[in-house]
Amino acid sequence: MNTFTIFLILIVLVAFLLIVVVMVQNPKGGGLSSSFGGGGTQQLGGVKKTTDFLDKSTWALATLLLALILASNFAIPGAGGSQDSKVINGEATENSIPATTPDTSTDDTATPADSIGG
Repeated sequence: MNTFTIFLILIVLVAFLLIVVVMVQNPKGGGLSSSFGGGGTQQLGGVKKTTDFLDKSTWALATLLLALILASNFAIPGAGGSQDSKVINGEATENSIPATTPDTSTDDTATPADSIGG
């Protein structure tokens, strides 16, 4: 199991948790806290702070997801290769340089007026 696979598993896990946390929240201020009676002035085991916890956990998971995505860039297989130009370094072979001159082996001396037959 390589490093990129570990990052990929962590990214999927954090993304799933972020989806769950966002889905639990209610945009009208209800959500999980109102279902436990936290919508009023009562406190039942600190449930009034549920919205604060969900808000902070949303930001924390989003930040963690972004950090994992950026860090996984260093673990991508084959990403550590050199990006230098082989032509500039003089390492290019004759087969690797594309031909830029037109192929002159065919006789294209006929003009469109000659092909009409006139």
